[in-house]
Amino acid sequence: MNIRPFSKVLIANRGEIAVRVIRGCHELGLQVVAVYSEADANAMHVRLADESECIGKAPSSESYLRHERVLEVAKERGCDAIHPGYGFLSENAGFAQAVIDAGMVWIGPPPNAIIKMGSKTGARQAMHAAGVPLVPGTLTALTNDDELIGVATEVGLPVMLKASAGGGGKGMRRVDHLEELASALASTKSEARKSFGDDAVYVEKLVENARHVEVQVLADGHGTVVHLFERDCSVQRRHQKVIEESPCPVLSQSVRDAMTAAAVRAAEAVDYVGAGTCEFLYDPKTEAFFFLEMNTRLQVEHPITEMITGVDLVQAQLRVAAGEPLWFSQDDLTINGHAIECRIYAEDARNNFRPSPGPLRVYREPAGPWVRTDSGVTEGMDVPIHYDPMVSKLIVWGPDRDTAMARARRALQDYRIVGIPTSIPFFLAILEDEDFRSGIYDTGFITPEWLEANLAPSDEDAEAAAVIAAVARFEKDEAVQAPRGTAVAASRWKWSHRGAGWGQR
Repeated sequence: MNIRPFSKVLIANRGEIAVRVIRGCHELGLQVVAVYSEADANAMHVRLADESECIGKAPSSESYLRHERVLEVAKERGCDAIHPGYGFLSENAGFAQAVIDAGMVWIGPPPNAIIKMGSKTGARQAMHAAGVPLVPGTLTALTNDDELIGVATEVGLPVMLKASAGGGGKGMRRVDHLEELASALASTKSEARKSFGDDAVYVEKLVENARHVEVQVLADGHGTVVHLFERDCSVQRRHQKVIEESPCPVLSQSVRDAMTAAAVRAAEAVDYVGAGTCEFLYDPKTEAFFFLEMNTRLQVEHPITEMITGVDLVQAQLRVAAGEPLWFSQDDLTINGHAIECRIYAEDARNNFRPSPGPLRVYREPAGPWVRTDSGVTEGMDVPIHYDPMVSKLIVWGPDRDTAMARARRALQDYRIVGIPTSIPFFLAILEDEDFRSGIYDTGFITPEWLEANLAPSDEDAEAAAVIAAVARFEKDEAVQAPRGTAVAASRWKWSHRGAGWGQR
């Protein structure tokens, strides 16, 4: 791989990841061009970029997903590289190839690696050939009901039906009984067709009470692949991660060594370059682990890996894309302490995590030693209805897990957000849960029953909310401040989480 230095990078994304990449570019002395939709005209990533250009209307299909328009802006602005962030065009092999064909540097893996890992069945075939452990199931898409029944009978129920082109928790269905298989296959194929334009579906044995553990890999263009240890992403809602920690609190060193070695083999098998993540299911009872998929991009939760290793993954992406060899070896990397990330969403956990976009009337982020917030919002902005409702990512580090949890709790309580409900109370409840605190949890941790027991509003909450609304109306001339760890409040009132409730300051 030749050294291909570049000086001007277009960020083909929005929100906190666009801000994160812009800051990484600026620290390396690179100029940045931002693209934005009409809904994001005043967004933080637009303000921080050296140049910016509107590429369409609010819906992502009319803006951030218009790859021809994005490429056109890059050419017009004299960019010599494009960073896709995550989501949108980040795993679009056609776009990656178009960037390369235009003579620009694609800050991501080779298009062929994206293609091989973009199909879940294709990835399973490649990993089977590389000797990476797989969940028992099919290597190719199902062709009919009889085949599904045969495989399900062989591996044993329950099973998971999954869209080959799936992602983001979509196109997945659990089946517990043989008589449900045919209808489940039809509905999964229909969802896959609507969501991904591809109705290919495969089947896997359901590994019950498993943990979701992923390994960060980093590869240069000179044949070197390293891992940066693992992240536990088992706390999920609707199959989507909401809180992550690194390292995994229940992984033995022998399993860690085997899993990270498998991740490196996976990357080598597809000639990977750049930052990527191999996801595994881990069964703590048997200590067996199984490859799920590879994300051929930067992950939302990459900051916790940065916190425990000291490696800036965004700058690593930039340097590797420019052709530099890795400047450290596997032996140079160690796990230092413990890190936790909470994804702060504009959503109502008490109402099935319903997205709750709206204006950020007051927005204050926490601070202090070893507290980091990655966000793309500022006070006065709207959280748009058109995109993922993430407001901020809280990342904390501690020398051990207990310290990290205490720091996360304090930092969550220090947020001040007025105007929208957020997932902050949800995370505070998780951090007080004994199963989470002990480290003994799995992907089934968040259930409707858990939510009802830990977040169900009481009569006192409803009364307090009415009082706060009344107080707020009479405090128009005073600065409104949200109490610790809440989304709405007035300045004279405070909230004691799972304690005495609301009280006057």
